[in-house]
Amino acid sequence: MGIAGGAGTLLATMGALGLAPTAQAGVPYRPPRRSDFTLSGRGTAKVVILGGGIAGLTIAYELGKAGYDCTILEARDRVGGRNFTARDGTVQTDIRGERQTARFSDDVYMNTGPGRIAQWMVTLDYCRELGVPIEVFTNTNANAFLYNEAAGMREPVRYRTAKADVYGYVSELLAKATDRRALDGELTKADKERLLDFLRDWGAIGGNAGNRRYTGTPRRGYSVDPGAGDQAGVPLGPVPSLSKTFANGVGQYFSFEFDYDQAMLMFQPVGGMDRIPLALAREIGGHRIRLRHVVTRITGGPDDITVAYRDADGEQRRITADYCVAALPPHVLARIPHNLGADVQNALRAWRIDAAAKIGLEYRSRWWETDYRIYGGITETDLDIEHLWYPSHGFHGRRGLLLNYFYDEHARKYGNLSPGERVRRAVAQGVKVHGEKHRTELTNSFSVAWQLIPHIESAWAVPPVGTPAYRLLGEPAGRVYFTGDWLSHLTGWQAGAFESARLVVGRLHERVLSH
Repeated sequence: MGIAGGAGTLLATMGALGLAPTAQAGVPYRPPRRSDFTLSGRGTAKVVILGGGIAGLTIAYELGKAGYDCTILEARDRVGGRNFTARDGTVQTDIRGERQTARFSDDVYMNTGPGRIAQWMVTLDYCRELGVPIEVFTNTNANAFLYNEAAGMREPVRYRTAKADVYGYVSELLAKATDRRALDGELTKADKERLLDFLRDWGAIGGNAGNRRYTGTPRRGYSVDPGAGDQAGVPLGPVPSLSKTFANGVGQYFSFEFDYDQAMLMFQPVGGMDRIPLALAREIGGHRIRLRHVVTRITGGPDDITVAYRDADGEQRRITADYCVAALPPHVLARIPHNLGADVQNALRAWRIDAAAKIGLEYRSRWWETDYRIYGGITETDLDIEHLWYPSHGFHGRRGLLLNYFYDEHARKYGNLSPGERVRRAVAQGVKVHGEKHRTELTNSFSVAWQLIPHIESAWAVPPVGTPAYRLLGEPAGRVYFTGDWLSHLTGWQAGAFESARLVVGRLHERVLSH
């Protein structure tokens, strides 16, 4: 076929026979293989990869399966990009020169970037392939709290209690509307009976017309738990009024668990999220990864690409390759001089850059387990700390770490503070939820404001999907390809970086085989 129709016909035929990869979206991914070149008579190529985050590492890992000569230039002193786990001794200096050193206990770590993986994401496939063990990440917990200070709540309420009350009163209202024939235009008589059967169960309301009331059930929880002998348990009470329940605003948090990318079960690597980039780097080989190498210019030509960079010793150097894959954030890439054209430069500036921050608080005891019986999960608040994550590992251990996670305005607010000021403010807010142990048991802390991290300077870049800019950077600029979660519909997720990288791998490999 190659002799008769040329390389393009050969590649198409190989694809039909399952012998060559395809880069088309929606088609199951097939990694490149050394046999692809044996069958085609072609040779591999030299590829320089800008950025050692998840996307860049994936490019090198996947192309390496077929024998490509890959070199990664990473500006930071570690791989992983935003996949960054802080442990005892971890040092981080931000763009203002603020330096922090983590002083955690040996068994305590903090995922400063990604912290959870949905079970449908390709990230778990890589964990399996790379031998990275996983464990459940508890994304929702009935025993965690909800607290809306602005709504006048004087103390937090358990997630299970709030859910029972909101579901109960919504069921009561809908059942009463059905009884009063307000839905006759929408439902048949049989439909209404089915709806009422559902509401009686879903909201735990009275079953008879005229008695469709929600009065509270043990679903709300107990003030004294059931036990042995005469200890039947004391259901939690009193039940707040319908008006008070909705005024508290707690119902706004329930839709979170319905989101496709947040629904349980979720997972995390055992021992820290950075087990993923470390495993990728191990497979790629340390000799192919150059840390503290800062790219200073990209020059594309008709037959090759040259990248100038400053190495770890401050020396100016260059590397020439057949192809380049730029796996840097778009706003960082836009600051690097290049000859790729004004359209590319303008496109790189079209992404919205978001902020996020995390504060990790290590405590000398796991009082949230002993005092509140909270094992993993997230407490939601309207305070500027927003979310409080409880650890999903190390249960019944000696120490543990609570994590504050916030976005945009609050992330910028905390980012403007010094590390010490961040902790003092976050602790003061947390005391409103947990009481004084949130302050008195604190022993160590570490914080990251991603908009201040050198060579990253953002939490994520929101893609202008469907725009000319998005389409333009989805294609190569000569011999330069672009990749990252910012070129996916999964921005902010490692899965977006994996998926984007695999798309580029397929397209680049197809191009090499057909030329």
